[in-house]
Amino acid sequence: MRITLVGCGIGGLATAIALHAAGFEDVTVFEAAPRLSTQGFGLNILPNAVRELAELGLLDELRQQGVQTRELLMCSPQGDVVWREDRGLSAGYGWPQVSISRARLVGVLAAEVRRRLGDGAIVTGARLVGLDEARGVFVHEDGARRTVEADVLVGADGIHSAVRAAFYPSEGPPRTNGMTLYRGTAWSSGFLTGGSMTVLGDDRRRLVLYPIDHGTRGRCLINWVAAFPAPTADAGRSRPQEDVSGMREVLLREFGGWSPPDLDLVRVIGDTERIHTYPMIDRDPVPRWTFGRVTLLGDAAHAMYPAGSNGATQAIVDARVLAWHLASHSDVGEALGAYEAERLPQMAELQRINRSMGPERVLTLAHQRAPRGFERIGDVFSEEELAEISRSYAATGKFDQDWVNSRPSLSVRRRRQPAMRHNNGSAA
Repeated sequence: MRITLVGCGIGGLATAIALHAAGFEDVTVFEAAPRLSTQGFGLNILPNAVRELAELGLLDELRQQGVQTRELLMCSPQGDVVWREDRGLSAGYGWPQVSISRARLVGVLAAEVRRRLGDGAIVTGARLVGLDEARGVFVHEDGARRTVEADVLVGADGIHSAVRAAFYPSEGPPRTNGMTLYRGTAWSSGFLTGGSMTVLGDDRRRLVLYPIDHGTRGRCLINWVAAFPAPTADAGRSRPQEDVSGMREVLLREFGGWSPPDLDLVRVIGDTERIHTYPMIDRDPVPRWTFGRVTLLGDAAHAMYPAGSNGATQAIVDARVLAWHLASHSDVGEALGAYEAERLPQMAELQRINRSMGPERVLTLAHQRAPRGFERIGDVFSEEELAEISRSYAATGKFDQDWVNSRPSLSVRRRRQPAMRHNNGSAA
């Protein structure tokens, strides 16, 4: 059976690997860009997704390329701890949480795709311009057009998905909440445990910091993300990236007085050589992802605000669930329908919760209840209220400890008999 994947990001590459592991060998990933992106900053991959990558044989590589996250701190702008919890192995999961550069993760996944499926399994410089059933029309860098027929086509082409647009042509651009994200990385001295993730915030701003690489002499590469309301004229659009000094001034005006535990924020911003800005955007949930032999995956299906480390994590889980259903059903339509039925309702709810910033809403509540700070967090929250916010969010995203440690494996090989069939009864 021929399977075409559109989009060579984390979701598309993870799907190619998962499909091969499930017994599918005619798999090709098409990417519009002329080469795989080396851009992108840090990602947090939660244990539910790390488990999936571990079952695909990639855990050792992840450990080498990233940093195992040991704890999460939610803090006020003054650095006072609102909530702290262990993460990954430290929290009793069977698999770690991994903080890693997006470029490194894409490199790991792409190398595995080529190892399993050959160099020709990744085709760059091929932009999807037309779609009819599972027949995609791609335009290559040299202007040549190529029609690719497949038994299954998966749109894993991100928040600006061409595959999604083919089925929702009037959807329009992603929606923004008026917030601007500033992102960068800088080398720093040791940061708390060496595997700590810290989120600071008030009722309108957020600052996230965590290491994604360890260097020599106790240094680490800090990935940071700052979010705050954009001026009305700038909402919904990216800014030029060249004026780093001007962006530093904006950041220091907004965050210069903030005090992350064990970190000199002014120095980190000053040592950041490249800063990118983006509007904070997402998509509304849609009623269906699957149309005949075409389905959506990752951000193309459920783009959400960057809260709770669920973007790349859920794309990886999508990949494994899709491969499992394709290998477990003899009919393409039944397989894609079962994948959608399992994933769509859960992701729609997660998208909704992320619009209130997921577990980070404890910071908004803390500021609203104690705008001048606090001496004891127990005067602001009960421990049970804080724990329930974290617990309910983890349960919604299916990354709570009990679920991840106890659910059955998604490892499965494609059934050879009977052959997979399309809804019209023809064998694939």
